[in-house]
Amino acid sequence: MLEIRPTCENCNKPLPFDSNEAMICTFECTYCKDCVENILQHICPNCGGNFTQRPIRPKHLLEKYPTSNKVIHKPVDIKAHLKRIKNN
Repeated sequence: MLEIRPTCENCNKPLPFDSNEAMICTFECTYCKDCVENILQHICPNCGGNFTQRPIRPKHLLEKYPTSNKVIHKPVDIKAHLKRIKNN
């Protein structure tokens, strides 16, 4: 079951359960579409994997399967991330 995390890990933009802007990697690291496309170059800074759009949990399931309210905000060291990408 996906946690459906509430914000972008890099810029802390709110990403509610029904956001079309939420992107996740295989480990459910969560970033906004803007950070994924314009900063991270579609590569997760934590695992090196790619991103896909996070599914939207239907409203009628939120009571039984609530989304996470745990904020993970750890801005990416852009220089180090780009260096890792270049060296791979």
